[in-house]
Amino acid sequence: MQRHRQTKWDETTSEGHEPLLSEKDSTRHEPEDTYLPDDLTRDGIELPSLSEPELVRHYTRLSQMNYGIDDGPYPLGSCTMKYNPKFTEDIAGSTAAAIHPDRDPELSQGTLQVYHELQDYLSRIGGMDAVTLQPPAGAAGELTGILIAKAYHEHNGEGDEREEILVPASAHGTNFASAAMAGYDIVELPADDDGRVDLDALTEAVGETTAALMLTNPNTLGLFERDIEEIADIVHDAGGLLYYDGANLNALLGRARPGDMGFDVMHFNVHKTFATPHGGGGPGAGPIGVREGLEQFLPTPQVRADGDEYTLVEPDESIGKVHGSMGNWLVLLKAHAYISRLGDDGLTDTSAKAVLNANYLAEQIDLEVPFEPFHHEFVASAGETDAADFAKAMLDNGVHPPTTKWPEIVDEALMTEPTEAESKRSLEQLAAAFNAVSDEDADTIADAPQTTAAKRIDQTTAARDPTLSWQQLSE
Repeated sequence: MQRHRQTKWDETTSEGHEPLLSEKDSTRHEPEDTYLPDDLTRDGIELPSLSEPELVRHYTRLSQMNYGIDDGPYPLGSCTMKYNPKFTEDIAGSTAAAIHPDRDPELSQGTLQVYHELQDYLSRIGGMDAVTLQPPAGAAGELTGILIAKAYHEHNGEGDEREEILVPASAHGTNFASAAMAGYDIVELPADDDGRVDLDALTEAVGETTAALMLTNPNTLGLFERDIEEIADIVHDAGGLLYYDGANLNALLGRARPGDMGFDVMHFNVHKTFATPHGGGGPGAGPIGVREGLEQFLPTPQVRADGDEYTLVEPDESIGKVHGSMGNWLVLLKAHAYISRLGDDGLTDTSAKAVLNANYLAEQIDLEVPFEPFHHEFVASAGETDAADFAKAMLDNGVHPPTTKWPEIVDEALMTEPTEAESKRSLEQLAAAFNAVSDEDADTIADAPQTTAAKRIDQTTAARDPTLSWQQLSE
């Protein structure tokens, strides 16, 4: 199999790193005369003085030291690293989109129209009665949704009694964190033998102290919760709310709606479902939808239409603001463009291809997939091989590996989601990488990767004690 080699720096001349621009060339620039006070000026500043080819090559080399969705398939399960179409970037980069967030509503009618239309699109897609676009990420959306649930129970005089959130063991880690940040105790629900919610455990756990159950459907094994209506009845009969984690909504587009299943609150991951950029520390969006009876608790402001005019209003018992403006405008604009381009038929086709691609890929690999039938993603087992080692060896075969070690219900889990964007040829490239690693000897796998710009990185230390500046690294 042809191997992809990332660009590497020359450690013998660069002291183990790609040189900074200031290390390549630096010229001291003296400040011009200024009327600023002396304590607000400096004597001089060193700025790189490089030619355009040198500058372009520097950033190109840096880009070639990593792997991204523009390089090839990126099958991280649950994270949904979907290809972002370039036309949405063109729209977001247009002059007409350059709107200051504090511009007066009377001068922002076009912007507010886009917001209002997106609220309507998401309401219809999710089967919800109202939507807020404010949360700046999926996890922020979760927290917002749980705060809305909290406000609902407080409004009903049960704020002190409803102190627990139920979360399945296979749920995303942000579910546990969001509920805890909102001040709730967490009750973890085990899965039954087929990987779904254990109804007996749910019935035993739910009660007068239950504020909500947070659920992903399909779940992180790609399995649809077949008993979802019964689950909703159990939670509602106890006075709790049902929260939908929208991480896997792309498996259901045009086919099923969380609101119709009995969910009361949900968040949308526009980066997973509607092809806006994902992660990297930049702006995101995690809109929240609610069913009738909860709309008065939504963050303020909301966009309302009054004939042909769009206005900003404050819900009666709003939980307040969760973001500095109406939401991350350009990210939401890209989601609006994506939904508008695809339309009803295109979104329905998206979910069909997401499910088809996952099932086709699973059939092509020489690994056990213990839970099925699955939808847009599946969890294979690396067997006797450490899943983290397996993933590193996949890098040497020119593809990005899947999510590893989770969910823990599968031994040495390889959680895989090819998304609907990949062609049959791309899926076969992924399958070939899986199977090539399966055929490797243990020593080769343990010594991988050999073709990347960096080998094994201490991820634990990087997460707990991150290096945030070049000065910190040099010291």
